[in-house]
Amino acid sequence: MAKIFRAPDEVKLPEMDFANYNHAEYMEAENKYKADLKAHLNSQGWKGKNVGETIKLPMADSYAEYMVLSMRPLRLIHLELGDAWNSEFAELLTAKKVNQMIDGAKSFEKWSKEYRENNG
Repeated sequence: MAKIFRAPDEVKLPEMDFANYNHAEYMEAENKYKADLKAHLNSQGWKGKNVGETIKLPMADSYAEYMVLSMRPLRLIHLELGDAWNSEFAELLTAKKVNQMIDGAKSFEKWSKEYRENNG
């Protein structure tokens, strides 16, 4: 079973500007936040398989997103991005399932990139 933590306050969440919302800019800010959080975890000594990788659990019209802090024991950081959905099932995840989710997401991303390159 996974233990869920909040992200450290040292890494600032991106702010959404509803008055001048730009989806591409916000996605860029989210990606920077994830990279900064991963770098912060590494600087604090959190290293190992999948540390800093993210997983998504479907929720309502979107998903709940978590970053791996450690695999053994399984510790995840809830990413309060977008609608900041939190999954009631996150605590039930196992290291095996998280590995499968990460591997599946990477495979899909690779396939998607190749498809876009070959099909314009």
